[in-house]
Amino acid sequence: MHRTARLSFLFPFLLLGGCSRAPAPAASVPGSDTPGGPPAASSTPTADAAPAWTLNDLDGKPVSLADFKGKVVVLDIWATWCPPCRAEIPHFIEIQNEYKDKGVTVVGMSVDSTGPADVAKFVKDNGMNYPIVMADEKTATAYGADQGIPFTIVIDKNGNVVSRHLGLTDKSVFEDDIKKALAQ
Repeated sequence: MHRTARLSFLFPFLLLGGCSRAPAPAASVPGSDTPGGPPAASSTPTADAAPAWTLNDLDGKPVSLADFKGKVVVLDIWATWCPPCRAEIPHFIEIQNEYKDKGVTVVGMSVDSTGPADVAKFVKDNGMNYPIVMADEKTATAYGADQGIPFTIVIDKNGNVVSRHLGLTDKSVFEDDIKKALAQ
């Protein structure tokens, strides 16, 4: 099935998620204790295993979550056309620079339907210094990106989800999650 057709299911959800409206007051991702409306800039602590995936990078080479075994992974599900996603990119560049020697890797998972060439141009133009893979429907849904984007998951060294964040999230929140994951 063509990538555009496979990912087209996401766009109604994504448009209703973090990219089509102003961020709401902090609200919960389903399963947390915080009541509220649509989720935005929220976090849910978890202890479940991160779903395995193997996806192609921007050069068409397979990359899998298993490639990062023993590292803390900050998995950012994003798109080039999403303003909150774009706003978080400088934070992820800084996190990659500051934490790469401490066993942390940021991985961007693009849900763009225009293909890897357009994403590669965006990545180059924005100085993104971390691996980027192209999402598929199954993986994006398994991680919860059908709720909206940006959707960022922090995964510990053992492959367990530490937290999930829907919507524009402050760098300090990611850093707190990373520190907790490194301490485990």
